[in-house]
Amino acid sequence: MNSDKMLMSKDGPVGRMVFNNPARLNAVSLEMWQAAETILDDFTNDPAIRVVVLSGAGGKAFVSGADISKFESERASEEAVKHYNATTERVNAKLQNLPMPVIAMIQGYCIGGGVGVAIGCDIRICSENSRFGIPAAKLGLGYGHKGIRKLMDLVGPSRAKEIFFTAKQFTAQQALIMGLVNQVVPEAELEAKVDDYAKTIAANAPMTIAAVKQTVIELLKDSAERDLARSERMVAACFASEDYVEGRRAFNEKRKPAFKGR
Repeated sequence: MNSDKMLMSKDGPVGRMVFNNPARLNAVSLEMWQAAETILDDFTNDPAIRVVVLSGAGGKAFVSGADISKFESERASEEAVKHYNATTERVNAKLQNLPMPVIAMIQGYCIGGGVGVAIGCDIRICSENSRFGIPAAKLGLGYGHKGIRKLMDLVGPSRAKEIFFTAKQFTAQQALIMGLVNQVVPEAELEAKVDDYAKTIAANAPMTIAAVKQTVIELLKDSAERDLARSERMVAACFASEDYVEGRRAFNEKRKPAFKGR
C-alpha cells in the first residue's frame, strides 16, 4: 500500500523511511502502518540495502504516537481494534527483525507508539531537543506485554515502570541515562552524525553484522524459543564467505575492504 504520509528512498546501501505527517507531529494512522510494512518488505528483499534509517518529517517530531483523530474510524469497535493491533504488531516485528541494522534518527517528540518504533531499531541517535514518553496511563489505554518486554529489555524493569507509571515526558539526557538512546547530539549535527554512522556500518561486512543481529534477537527470546542453531549457521557462513577472504587480504594489504555480502 502506498501513502504520501510514508516516504521511502535509497541512497546506495542506505535505505530511508520517513514518517511524513508533520501537521500531526508524525502521528501514525493505520494507512501509514500498512505503507510502512510495504517499505520494510522492499528493504528486506533488496540485497543492495545494508542499513536502514528511520526519521520523521518536519523537524518537530520523530513519531508522536498514534493518530488519535483516526480512532473513531480505525479503532472504534472491538474488531477494528484487533485489526489495528495486529497490523502494528506485525509491522513492529518486521522492523525489529530486519536483516540489516536500523538507525532511528530522532528529532523532537518521540511519544507513545513512537517510542515503540524507536526501540524496534538497533541504534537510536537523537537531538538535544528530543522528548520521550509513553502517555498510555493518561489515556486509559492497555499496553501489550510484547511492547512492555521490548522496553524492559532495553532500559530494565524499574525504568520501564517509571516511564509507564508517570506517563511524563523525559528529556534527551534523561533518555540517555536510562539507556533509551545511544547518543545525544546537537540538533544541527544530527543528520551528519546519522549519515556517518550509516556509511560506517554499510562499509562493514554485512554477513557478520547480520549474524550478530540475529544472535542478539535469539538471545532476547525466552530460552525455549531460541534458535541458536540458526545463529551458528550464519556464523559458519561468515567463515566460508568471500568477504572473509577479502577482509584478511585487505588487512594484510593495509587497505579498506570491499565487502560484497557473499
